[in-house]
Amino acid sequence: MPDYQTILAERRDDVLLLTLNRPDRLNAASLDMADELSAALDRIDGARAVLITGTGRAFCSGADLQARGNGSARGGQASHQALTRHYNPLMMKLAELDVPTVSAVNGPAAGVGCSIALAADFVIAGASGYFLQAFVNIGLVPDGGASWMLPRLVGKARATEMMMLGEKIGADKAAEWGLIHKAVPDDQLMPEALALATRLAAGPTLALGLMRRNIILGMDGYADALNREAVAQRIAGGSGDAMEGGTAFLQKRKPAFRGA
Repeated sequence: MPDYQTILAERRDDVLLLTLNRPDRLNAASLDMADELSAALDRIDGARAVLITGTGRAFCSGADLQARGNGSARGGQASHQALTRHYNPLMMKLAELDVPTVSAVNGPAAGVGCSIALAADFVIAGASGYFLQAFVNIGLVPDGGASWMLPRLVGKARATEMMMLGEKIGADKAAEWGLIHKAVPDDQLMPEALALATRLAAGPTLALGLMRRNIILGMDGYADALNREAVAQRIAGGSGDAMEGGTAFLQKRKPAFRGA
């Protein structure tokens, strides 16, 4: 396996286990992490299923706010570049993968981390796991395909609740809503997830890969939603509210939004 800097990649028989590995940042998804995940998905080397999880206390706390875009871009333009060049290509790779996928959610799956988790065919969350669309708290809009994904998973009312109120959805509630496959005790999370990934890997993976693609195509418009989110994030990211939201987040205080 290649020597990655922000993820761990290992084979467990026919399962490729990818672990987000920035525990000091609660596995915040830097641009490098998005690119390394994409590279790992390009090199599954005969694996028949993929399992994604996170090191330590988190699955993924969202995009790294200190590492969006390139050095010459600022605000909304930086967010737009980060999405179109890094995060959205990763989300499309996850959607178009030829083998079944499982995510094991330990702790927060927030922002784009929520989208990465929910992109799996089967999402299993430990009791400490939760799902959070935190964008409204910093004056931004959901991305990573969330605006496409959430209404299809839980319906308009619950998707609106997640996106506009920005509150945590715990593992049990997520399972009750149908947002995820199941919730389990924390100590059973990885054994359950690995057992499921192993079961899928032993199945007719050609047919399973076709099924997962047909599910995406049957729900239509995913790539368009990713592009719309990037444009919306460019607009929102250039606002005074986004500047205030990001500053308040870093200063650990409540933001004072003005609606512009």
